[in-house]
This record gives sequence, structure tokens and C-alpha cells, in this order.
Amino acid sequence: MKVIIDTNSLLSLVRYYLPFDKNKILYNFIKEKIQSGEIIIIDKVHQQCSYISKGIILTQLDFLEDKVFQKTSKVPFNTELLIAPNTKSFFHLLNSVFVNSIVKKTKKITDIEFETLKNAHLNDADMKLILLALNLNSKEENVYIVTEETSESNDNKLFVKIPAMCRELGITCITLPQLIQLYQDDFELHFR
Repeated sequence: MKVIIDTNSLLSLVRYYLPFDKNKILYNFIKEKIQSGEIIIIDKVHQQCSYISKGIILTQLDFLEDKVFQKTSKVPFNTELLIAPNTKSFFHLLNSVFVNSIVKKTKKITDIEFETLKNAHLNDADMKLILLALNLNSKEENVYIVTEETSESNDNKLFVKIPAMCRELGITCITLPQLIQLYQDDFELHFR
């Protein structure tokens, strides 16, 4: 099983779960899963972690900044050269299904502007999560993307959110509480 986690889920982890993890059970469990390569932190997410909420994620999950840990765990995962396994099908979806057509029409986005925005989106953390999941799925891996996003709210963005893309691509998308529930047999949390 491979789990690819987004920045907002890591932020939720450090804000809402780790403060109650007095014995560092969850902290050590997450660290172990990242070290084993089961939980993947991509480069774009790691980069976002450094400036989201004054770097709280990297402060609380301090091992993510440890050079020895990074080297032995291959963290962050380099996504620079990732491409979709079936590029023709993927780009068809990106150009049609993953576009919020209402936003495109309302903002009167030209074809040139659309190509520029599409290229920027392809280099965004969200899209790199999707591309990595597609590549792992093509290798018969059991892959989960963890995100706190919902597919309903789009914030007037040109492209749909992670859950909507996952649904279309057949990628399993779960929330952080669902991930913890998935691992519930591997560790035991005690809240006081």
C-alpha cells in the first residue's frame, strides 16, 4: 500500500492530532511509515510545508527536515520528471473533464491563457499527487491520496479539486481521519 498525502492533511495532522499525542505514538507511527516509503511526501508538498502557517508542519514533523532522514527515506519524493502513464487520455481529461467550464467562460479565458494556466497547474502540488498516483497504479500498487479537499467547493478555480480528479481517474481518495482508521489495527491512540 502507498499513501500520498497533501499539505492540508499534514497541516491538520499537526494542528488537530499531534497536540493530543503526548506519548508520540502517532508521530512515531507517521515517521515510520514515511521512512518505509509507505507514506509519500512529494517535493511540491514539502516545499509548501515550509511556508504554510509559518512552517508549523516542518517544526512539528521535524524529521522531515533532518538530512539523514531525508537521504535514507528518499524524502521528499522528486516529481520533476513525472508524466502520466497514458498521456493522450490524461490530457483529454485535463482539457475537458477537469476544467471548470463556468469559470473558463465567466473569466473569458483565451486559448493562450488556458495553455499557460494548464501548464502552471501541471506543475502544482495537487497535479503532481495525481500523476504519482497514476504511475503507482500503473505498477499495480494499492494507492491512496489523502486530502482534506472536497470536490464540491472549487473556490472559483479553473481546474477541479483532487477528489473530483481522483473519482474520474479511479484513484482512491481519502481524508486524514479515514487514513487513521485504515491504520487503526497498527497502533492504538489514547486521548485524555
